[in-house]
Amino acid sequence: MPVEWKRYIASDPGILRGKPCLKGTRIPVGIVLGYLAAGKTANDIIAEYPDLGPEQIAACLDYAVRSPTRAG
Repeated sequence: MPVEWKRYIASDPGILRGKPCLKGTRIPVGIVLGYLAAGKTANDIIAEYPDLGPEQIAACLDYAVRSPTRAG
């Protein structure tokens, strides 16, 4: 079952000019998606960003598919 992105991702104009980020972080969704597009695994990303978990990475993928604004 996919992770609902709205539980993990938010846009705040005061954080990174409103780019969608993982809640509680300044990690933009676009960075995570870029790592995945480059062939990195969820474990690779978690090793680089230990505050993230697999659910947050899955939420980034769900965001890319379902968000009307798309990641940027």
